[in-house]
Amino acid sequence: MFNIEFLRIVAPLATLAAVSACANAPAGNQLPSAAFVAAQEGPGQDYIIGPLDELSIHVWRNPELSADKIQVRPDGRISIPLVTDLAAVGKTPAMLQEDIRQRLSQYIEEPIVSVMVTQFAGTFSQQIRVVGATERPASLPYRANMTVLDAMIAVGGLSEFAAGNRAKLIRFDKQTGHQQEYALRLADLLREGDSRANVMLQPGDVIIIPESMF
Repeated sequence: MFNIEFLRIVAPLATLAAVSACANAPAGNQLPSAAFVAAQEGPGQDYIIGPLDELSIHVWRNPELSADKIQVRPDGRISIPLVTDLAAVGKTPAMLQEDIRQRLSQYIEEPIVSVMVTQFAGTFSQQIRVVGATERPASLPYRANMTVLDAMIAVGGLSEFAAGNRAKLIRFDKQTGHQQEYALRLADLLREGDSRANVMLQPGDVIIIPESMF
């Protein structure tokens, strides 16, 4: 009788523990760990101008043609003196300054143009998106050497009921043309301080954080 009653009490608890362990355990492909602080900083890929980026455009010896705080319109174009409705989105600053130079060469001899991005939004394909059980779901501009920890700090961390160790990172593989899915251990990283759970991000990564079932 004692053994039967004991099993009736323990069995449901054991089942619950097993389910909880499965809920908290990461599944899927794993990414290599990244340090909290990079041992050596390095440049990222050439920055691609996106909608709502703010630009500073300087034309040497022609201040009347120069312009500060030029915001790229939602349609991806900009306008400056003598150059109207020029496509900017999808170009690097170097590409855009060459396009401006060619346009201005119709009016002045051998113009020297420089383009600087002063405020960054980036194209959608470059942004890091964090959705699900976080304090502030958001799209973040990617920057060189960005890690999961950087992204989670920017969105305020995990929400109270987040299942951080069941989070996923979705990444588009340009070589294969398919999306890849990787497991993340955000609870271990943010609540336990496990540096091995920190991984590097790439432009366009999506972090999905589910809620706990318990």
